[in-house]
Amino acid sequence: MSEVEPNKTQQSLQDRLAQVVDLLQRQRVFDDPVQRQSEQDQTRATGPVSQENLSLLQRKLDELHSADVAHILEALPLQDRLTVWQLVNVERDGDILLEVSDSVRETLIADMEDHELLAAAKEMDADELADLAPELPRDVVHELMETLDAQQRERVRSALSYEDDQVGALMDFEMVTIREDVSLEVVLRYLRRLKELPGHTDKLFVVDYDGVLRGVLPIKRLLVNDPDKQVGEVMASDPVSFHPDEDGYDAAQAFERYDLVSAPVVDKHGKLIGRLTIDEMVDLIREESETEVLNMAGLRDEEDIFASVWRSFRNRWSWLAINLITAFISSRVIGLFDGSIEKLVALAALMPIVAGIGGNSGNQTITMIVRAMALDQVSPGNTRRLLRKELTVSLINGVVWGGVIGVVAYLLYDSWSLGVVMTAAMTLNLLLAALMGVMIPMTLVRFGRDPAMGSSVMITAVTDSGGFFIFLGLATLFLM
Repeated sequence: MSEVEPNKTQQSLQDRLAQVVDLLQRQRVFDDPVQRQSEQDQTRATGPVSQENLSLLQRKLDELHSADVAHILEALPLQDRLTVWQLVNVERDGDILLEVSDSVRETLIADMEDHELLAAAKEMDADELADLAPELPRDVVHELMETLDAQQRERVRSALSYEDDQVGALMDFEMVTIREDVSLEVVLRYLRRLKELPGHTDKLFVVDYDGVLRGVLPIKRLLVNDPDKQVGEVMASDPVSFHPDEDGYDAAQAFERYDLVSAPVVDKHGKLIGRLTIDEMVDLIREESETEVLNMAGLRDEEDIFASVWRSFRNRWSWLAINLITAFISSRVIGLFDGSIEKLVALAALMPIVAGIGGNSGNQTITMIVRAMALDQVSPGNTRRLLRKELTVSLINGVVWGGVIGVVAYLLYDSWSLGVVMTAAMTLNLLLAALMGVMIPMTLVRFGRDPAMGSSVMITAVTDSGGFFIFLGLATLFLM
């Protein structure tokens, strides 16, 4: 697809967003009959002024890169978003649809007619079509597939056959291939005849007559070596390559580890079928990070910040319901010790400290474990060592900070026994937090779930209930 060059001025994206919002507000003045009537005292040319606002807004949008327009659309309420979307140049619809988040893309597609969707999709490459196809109406996808040539149709079907996070779904098919038995001068002449190189072309892929990958020729080697040399003499014969059924996140880690810009994708016979590029890997890492944050907070899906109340409610209710149940359990734990709290009111003031510190410590542990799992640093062989380490850290923190709060409790309530109970309860709850911080994500993985899914909610529930039970239980045993 054609690319729109980003504007090179120093004006920040936030400034441009503010300008767009200002123009939209001015437009609303002329669209609102009540406000327009008050404005007529100043001017009778509401039609021309209104059109001028829209024209200025359209020019602003034309100046921006597609990714910047996508950012502005995501930052606008639904009605303003659709107003701006109608002003976007139709030739850029496809680029922008690929840039916006899934939830915002859904609102834009719902506002488009079938012929508009077809026009936008026809300008896309096969890998881009595969990204967009699941969100398009079925009849639009069917009609679109009919317009593709046999090669494009097969490529789209191939990409759709893989899971979203597999290499096969992330690869693109636009690449430059050459033979190893030609000279560098021939390669240079061949490149000069091309209209343009595919984006992120830092290397050319060397294949034989059967399409089997033989190596890669980095552009820098092409430029600095003698033009009379053959490709086979200067190419890298052992490039980092991937298979289409590999995990995309593993590929992203390899891109980071080896500083890759692009890499070949080969089938089980070694035949070159596509390539991965750094832009797809960066998008994947960003999406994985966002998903992890959402999952830890108990949110099921990415949410459009301006989504309807009902949609936001459906996205959030399930883990809140679980949290309500765990909170009720915590309250019943406290209820078991009503008599102790009535005899020693200080317990009511101190018990939230034990639960709160335990929750923070548990979230620290669970964050470290989830991150280590994402980086493939956790294996069955090092699980016990990892657990011992986290328990030791929590034991030290419990003794140190439990001792501090124990001294504070002694000074406040003039009871050394209360201080000792406070220290012991803090230490035991931190140990519980460490244990559950390791076990919760590992258990989720064992059951085939995302280790971050609701982990923050679960660890808080455990440390709250456990902290209350430990503290009030010790107080009942030793202070009553």
